[in-house]
Amino acid sequence: MTDKLDKITRSRMMSSVKNKNTAPELSVRKALFERGLRYRLHNKSLPGSPDLAFPKHKAVIFIHGCFWHNHNCKHGKIPEANRDFWEKKLRGNALRDSQNISELESKGWRVKIIWSCSLKNKKKFASSDCVDAIVDWISNYN
Repeated sequence: MTDKLDKITRSRMMSSVKNKNTAPELSVRKALFERGLRYRLHNKSLPGSPDLAFPKHKAVIFIHGCFWHNHNCKHGKIPEANRDFWEKKLRGNALRDSQNISELESKGWRVKIIWSCSLKNKKKFASSDCVDAIVDWISNYN
């Protein structure tokens, strides 16, 4: 299937995709803040600038978009148009993610990845056991 948009329009649209303060990220931040957790946002001193960092607990959370981080779900599907480009791009993203996680772990940080597909129903997520599990993961580490 060919792209329905010309290259300039597609490029403009893709470059406008946000990488900070996305809806999935905001829903996680809100849920954790409501449960009393405080965090640093996009800490550039840490590898990969994690979306949320909990220095007191030596824990970080990345909220990954399924497409951009090559998740194996229906939202992580590689486009047919310009497939070689996208495969190379997304492989590079996954490799960089892996390197950042390894570097964080070698520095003693614990890493959690939350996929945006698990956050599609914001109300269900905010009131779910999932948030409690994340809070436990952050808080109950020795």
